[in-house]
Amino acid sequence: MLRRRMLIMLGVVVLVVLLLAGYKAWSIYQQIQQFSAPKPAVAVPVAVATEQPWQSRLPAIGSLKALQGVDLSLEIAGTVKAVLFESGQQVKAGQALLQLDSDVEKALLGTAEADLGLAQVEHGRGSRLVGDQAISKGDFDKLAAQLKKSSATVAQLNASLAKKRILAPFSGTIGIRQVDVGDYLASGKVIATLQDLSSLYVDFNVPEQALPKLAVGQVAQISVAAYPQQTFDAKISAINPKVDDATRNVLIRATLPNPDSKLLPGMFASVQVLLPGAKSQIVVPEGAITYTLYGNSVYAVVAKKDAKGESQSVVERRFVETGEHRDGHVIVSKGLKAGEQVVSGGQLKLNEGSHVAVTPDQNLAPAQNSPSGAN
Repeated sequence: MLRRRMLIMLGVVVLVVLLLAGYKAWSIYQQIQQFSAPKPAVAVPVAVATEQPWQSRLPAIGSLKALQGVDLSLEIAGTVKAVLFESGQQVKAGQALLQLDSDVEKALLGTAEADLGLAQVEHGRGSRLVGDQAISKGDFDKLAAQLKKSSATVAQLNASLAKKRILAPFSGTIGIRQVDVGDYLASGKVIATLQDLSSLYVDFNVPEQALPKLAVGQVAQISVAAYPQQTFDAKISAINPKVDDATRNVLIRATLPNPDSKLLPGMFASVQVLLPGAKSQIVVPEGAITYTLYGNSVYAVVAKKDAKGESQSVVERRFVETGEHRDGHVIVSKGLKAGEQVVSGGQLKLNEGSHVAVTPDQNLAPAQNSPSGAN
């Protein structure tokens, strides 16, 4: 009886072990089937490598300067009698801007003019008398010297009066005034700035190695922080004939039309000098390039047949040589051909040979998402 019970228990244990082994084998089989099943395609955005004309540019940074610009100041001290301009006013060349008190100089000028009139009369009378030999030649010379002295005194006082006022040296826009009526101004005191904004100079430096690429008349595109979406065309007007000893850079000046007076002197300018000889280059979006320490690469989308003989899109990693970056695009000088599709985002979830589902890159223009849009 005991033996029978032991056999029954042993049979139950064996049955349980067999059931557990069968369940484990079934689980392993399911896992094998799961891993052996084809992975779903990874949806990635793609763009087309296009061949486009690429204008080479020489980048630089510079600053804007007025075609003419001065700080208006006084040569002599005095009290302000009249301010003849308003801040920000457009003024013409020769227009009076400020008048100092000049009553003393005017009184002295009246005296000097009276002395000059008397000297002229005496000189005229003496010239007749010396002809009649009524006076000596020496007396006539004294009368001539007195006339010259009186004329010089009048001229001196007129010059002093002229320094009592400031005239606009050229047409332009005057700045914020720094003086008021009644102020006593010392010599050299700046009353305002005057800037001719009809055109501007753009001064920038380039390395001496770039000199053979530059010439007077070349176009330079200017951009400033105040108008980030706009560029302004300038032309190189002068190249400094000397290389700076400390930096080995050359100062370049370009002239920039400014009819709307949108740009102001002193602005920081980003300069792109257009170099001659535009070439066709293979261009891709910057997002398509994976940058690593051992080289730059892209994932190119190629067609490949699966085990069932059906065509599917897979990625192929290619190392490429890149060039200049501009406006979200980069030149690929080696490793890609025009018309090939490249993954432009989501590269981290890809490996060599990954099955992908191609979707157009929504951040690019339609022409850059299809081979027909290549230039």
